[in-house]
Amino acid sequence: MTQKETKLPERTITAWHNLEVPEVLNRLDTDQQTGLSAEEATLRLHRFGANALQETGKAAWYLIFGRQFVDTLIFILLIAAVIAGTLGEWIDAIVILVIVVLNGILGFIQEWKAETAIQALKRMLEPKCNVVRDGTEQNIEAKHLVPGDIVVLKLGDRVPADLRLLEIFNLKTDESSLTGESESVTKGVEPLPLETELSEKISIAWMGTSVSNGRGLGAVVATGMETEFGRIARLTQSVGREITPLQRQLAVLGKQLGIISVSISVLVAVSGWLLGKPLFEMFLTGVALAVAVVPEGLPAVVTITLALGVRAMVQRKALLRRLQASETLGKVTVICTDKTGTLTQNQMTVQKIWLPAGEVEVTGIGYDPAGHFRKGGEKIDPPQHGDLLALLQTGLKCNNASLIKSDRGWNEIGEPTEAALVVAAYKAWIEPVEELKGLVEFSFNSERKRMTVVETVDSSFIAHAKGAPEVILERCTRVLENDGERELTQQDRKAATDEMHRLAENGLRTLALARRELPLGFPLDENQIESELTLLGIVGIMDPPHLEVPSAVKSAGTAGIRVIMITGDNPNTAMSIAHKIGMSPKQAVTGKQLDEMNDGALKQTLEQDVLFARTTPEHKMRIVKILQQMGEVVGMTGDGVNDAPALKQADIGIAMGVRGTDVAKGASDMILTNDNFASIINAVEEGRREYDNIQKFVRYLMSSNTGEVVAIFINILLGGPLILLPVQILWMNLITDGVTALALGMEPAEKGIMNQPPRQVKEPILNRRSIITILAIGGYIGLATLWLFQHY
Repeated sequence: MTQKETKLPERTITAWHNLEVPEVLNRLDTDQQTGLSAEEATLRLHRFGANALQETGKAAWYLIFGRQFVDTLIFILLIAAVIAGTLGEWIDAIVILVIVVLNGILGFIQEWKAETAIQALKRMLEPKCNVVRDGTEQNIEAKHLVPGDIVVLKLGDRVPADLRLLEIFNLKTDESSLTGESESVTKGVEPLPLETELSEKISIAWMGTSVSNGRGLGAVVATGMETEFGRIARLTQSVGREITPLQRQLAVLGKQLGIISVSISVLVAVSGWLLGKPLFEMFLTGVALAVAVVPEGLPAVVTITLALGVRAMVQRKALLRRLQASETLGKVTVICTDKTGTLTQNQMTVQKIWLPAGEVEVTGIGYDPAGHFRKGGEKIDPPQHGDLLALLQTGLKCNNASLIKSDRGWNEIGEPTEAALVVAAYKAWIEPVEELKGLVEFSFNSERKRMTVVETVDSSFIAHAKGAPEVILERCTRVLENDGERELTQQDRKAATDEMHRLAENGLRTLALARRELPLGFPLDENQIESELTLLGIVGIMDPPHLEVPSAVKSAGTAGIRVIMITGDNPNTAMSIAHKIGMSPKQAVTGKQLDEMNDGALKQTLEQDVLFARTTPEHKMRIVKILQQMGEVVGMTGDGVNDAPALKQADIGIAMGVRGTDVAKGASDMILTNDNFASIINAVEEGRREYDNIQKFVRYLMSSNTGEVVAIFINILLGGPLILLPVQILWMNLITDGVTALALGMEPAEKGIMNQPPRQVKEPILNRRSIITILAIGGYIGLATLWLFQHY
């Protein structure tokens, strides 16, 4: 077949996981050994486009600048400026326009700084990948991949597109950013049933996930926006950006002020004209009163207060993309949070070690090798406990992971569970393994459920094994207790099995470790080596919560904010973490159960203490929508691509800055620069402070403006002249009142602000009490001014 006659695969929805490997290659018109030719790859690149996601959430600079002027009060000021200019009052018109422009520039600078800071969080290098083309392996930019390319996957690689796996060797991928599953997924090449769920499609390697173990070969079946990541990005783009509660309330206030200003202007102009005043003079008087009613300094003071709040938020490890987002936080009634990487570290950690001689607790969290060992509540020295040391050494040697330290802390290369064993060994000051002499490895796979390495030590072999406890136990005949080996009894087996179940019930992943000493020349056959093993113990591993999360959850409850966990992880792990951090869900609802619920049933479920597990992006977005329909102001946190649609749907989307994906950051309103859930509660406090202060200076400005209106209006009715000229009113409203109002905007938070429930969504900026206060103080100011004018 010539190049011109080559059939290009159509962009259709194909169940690639359901097809045999030969059928996959046939449909993609590619070859597993030689891949595509360079010419064919170029044709397909023109046909399908670059392998890149369309960026979401980023606005052009002129749009950011333009939206600073989309405000009812700004519109009123612009109308006032036009009227003043038409009447020849150029000073008034110029002053108003300068204020409007400066206000817009200030808001633009703050939001643009946030956008540029977000860009700095993104990776600087274009991702690359290894691909087979023209029969040779090449390293190319991932954006040049096309359907049909054959991609080589190695440990540490990021999967560059959606791949149907063709060959694997102990391949595992970390899919936490896509599915929320904290444990790596063991991959396969066999076809799967058509209805297989996303998280169980092990024959597919998804774009954006990473290889945590082994290697593999895969054919590109989807690129760019056609990938699973792209589907979620498109779902995110379909969600419109809602205006914030503050914008809504200021718009209502602006309309009310507009109606009041026009009404008063007409009333005074008509009243004066009926009393015999010249019509033009009364028109100018009406304009002056309209200027007096509108607090010209309000938009600038609100903007400056929110801008100062942005700086305060940065100090609290929160980066705001929109000025009004901080105030929205103060109204949040529900925080929907992802688990992996948000509530937890996303770093697997050994926490418990069961030895035949007793249980050992391991302190420290994450991949930082700081920590120690405790037995019976007391710190112990591992070198003084031969059984513990032997287990940790086997865990370190039967391992393909390693640790690296960067300016962001400790990170793993390889399988997270194996990295946890490396960290545990380092905590006992065991030296890193450079290279095992005479290494033979029998690798882990889904059928064996165990891994064994054989090293040469002096004049013997030592086999180190780890795997599922039930698999290792049935191959053990002896046990190491303290410093000596003995025969493994039925009582020992029962104790180990009971411990395995206890650890699993507490949400820990369990691994059993064993070893065997063999003479040199022993047949290197896995069945012979992996028998008559000596049991060393069982380790309990989990992705632990951030240390500050339990107190943050408690603070949220005190502040009247409900926290709901929505995760892609399994229900047992989710429930375990929830209880560890102080949440008290009565049940875990899975994605399948959610699909069977109508909106009414889901609303009833959300009224209970509940968490959601095994959820998809659509599930998360649906939950947020239903909560909003129930009258809740919803904050959504997350770091993965699977969180992006819900982040954008929520009233306030909160992304993780360190581990968060670019898609999640682009969909968010706020980014946590330290990935700590506790920072959200600090940000809520700052948001409440800002809103309280906005209410304070609105009351202050409106009291002053009411005084101006009362003085001018009554004096006109008394037949007197115009007490204040429009330019004088502007001076007072912008300079005298504005500076004082700005001082009110910088007031610290009131005591007990986080012990109060969130304010009602429909509560106006000026409630009945505020209006009465404004009328009382404004009336006093106006009458006092009028008395002084008449008598002095």
